Amino acid sequence: MKEQALEHPVFKIISQSAEELGIDAYVIGGFVRDYILKRGQHKDIDIVAIGSGIALAKQVSKNISNHPKVQIFKTYGTAMLRYEDIEIEFVGARKESYSEESRNPIVENGTLEDDQNRRDFTINAMALDLSASNFGVLLDPFDGITDLDAKIIRTPLDPDVTYSDDPLRMMRAIRFATQLNFTIEKTSLEAISKNKERIKIITNERIVVELNKIIESDTPSIGFLLLEQTGLLDYILPELTALKGIDEKEGQRHKDNFYHTLEVLDNIAQNTDDLWLRWAALLHDIGKAPTKKFSKKVGWTFHAHEFEGSKMVYHLFKRLKMPLNDKMKFVQKMVFMSSRPIALAQDVTDSAVRRLVFDAGEYVDDLMVLCEADITTKNPKKFKKYHNNFKRVRDKIIEVEERDQIRNFQPPVSGEEIMEAFGLKPSREIGMIKESIKEAILEGEIPNDHKAAYDLMLEEGKRLGLAAVGIRD
Repeated sequence: MKEQALEHPVFKIISQSAEELGIDAYVIGGFVRDYILKRGQHKDIDIVAIGSGIALAKQVSKNISNHPKVQIFKTYGTAMLRYEDIEIEFVGARKESYSEESRNPIVENGTLEDDQNRRDFTINAMALDLSASNFGVLLDPFDGITDLDAKIIRTPLDPDVTYSDDPLRMMRAIRFATQLNFTIEKTSLEAISKNKERIKIITNERIVVELNKIIESDTPSIGFLLLEQTGLLDYILPELTALKGIDEKEGQRHKDNFYHTLEVLDNIAQNTDDLWLRWAALLHDIGKAPTKKFSKKVGWTFHAHEFEGSKMVYHLFKRLKMPLNDKMKFVQKMVFMSSRPIALAQDVTDSAVRRLVFDAGEYVDDLMVLCEADITTKNPKKFKKYHNNFKRVRDKIIEVEERDQIRNFQPPVSGEEIMEAFGLKPSREIGMIKESIKEAILEGEIPNDHKAAYDLMLEEGKRLGLAAVGIRD
C-alpha cells in the first residue's frame, strides 16, 4: 500500500516536517478509506499529529517552495493549507469527552489510539504511518478493512455512546451508507432509532450539509429510506413523512406519495447533478398531504397541491436555515409548475407552450427534466406513452422558441415608448397596454416583434381614450 497510497510528493514533505519537529504524524480518515475503495483521487487529506497540528502545518509550509498560506483555527486547534489542488487539514491527536446537552466535546491532548477511538466509524479510523521507518504502514485497530470488504458501517466503540455523544454521526452513518451503498450494522442501526431524538441538539446548518450529500449521491432514496426507518426524518423533514401511507374510501385508493417521491428523486439523480433540481424533486409533492380530500364523484384529490407546496418550500428552507435567495425561488418555481407540462401534454398547442416557456423562463428545460422524472408507472405502455407525450412538448418548445423567442421575454415596446407616444406620466394605463401586448404575443395574435407590438399599442391606447402625441415613423 505504501508505494501507491502515499506516492504524492506532499506526503514525503509532511513526513520530513514531522521528523524535524520530533513528532509522529499519520494520514487518517477519508483519504485512507477512499484509497482502499479505489474511489478516485481524494482532494481532502486529514493529518493527525501526536503533538501540535498547527506547528506541523507551519513546518510543512516552510518546506514547500511557494510557502502556501496556513489558515489557523485556534478554537479547534486545527490548521489547513493548500498544496496544488489538495486541501490538507492538520490536527493534534486528541481525546474527547461529551456532556449531554452539547455535541461540542471537552478536548484533551491524546495518543493516536485516543484519536482513533473518537472517530465516527471503523472505516474512517484507519491511519497510514508517515514516519520514515514505517512509512505507509496501515494502522487499523478496529478492523476497518474487514468492514470495507463486507460493506458495513460500524462504530469503533458502543454505538449508543457514539451517537449520543455526537448525534450528527447518525446522519453521517446514513450519508456514508448512501454514498458507498453500504449497510449499517444492525446494532448501530438500532442505536440510531434509539437516539433519534438527540438530533434536536444539532444545528440545522450541519444537518443540511449531510442532507445535501445524501441528495447528491447516486441513489438518494437509500438515505431517505434509512432516515424514515430510524425515525430521524420526522425531526428533519416532517413534510415528507406526512406523505406516507395509502388511504382507502369506498374502494378508492391513492398511491403512497412518500415512496413515489423517492422514485422521482432517484430518477432525477440519473439525469442531473443539479442539487437544487434534486431538492425540487424531493419536495415536488409536499403540498399533497395538506390538500388531500375525498370526493364521492372523483375519488381522492389534491387540488392546488403545487401552489400549497411552493408556499411550504419557503417555510421549510427558513426552518432549516437554507438559502432564501434565488436557489429557494428556483425550487419554489419548480414545485409550483411541476404539473403544468403534464396537463399540457394532453393538448400541445402553440399558445399553451408559449405560456409555459414564458412562465418557466430560463428554467423550462429543468422543468421538463423534473416532469419526465415524475413518470414512475410500472406499466411499460403507459411509461412509453407519457415519455412520447413529453417529447412532443419538448419538440413544440423548440419550434415555438425558434419562431417566437419567448424565453426570458422582454416586451417589444417599452414603458418609455408608451409614455412618449401618448404624452403620459407613469400610470396604470401603461401597465394595461403592456399586458395587452404580452397576451397578444402569447396567444399568437401578433408576432413577437416591435412593429406589430407598436401598432397594437396604438390600438390599445385609442381603446383606453388616449390621444397619440409622439408617434414614431
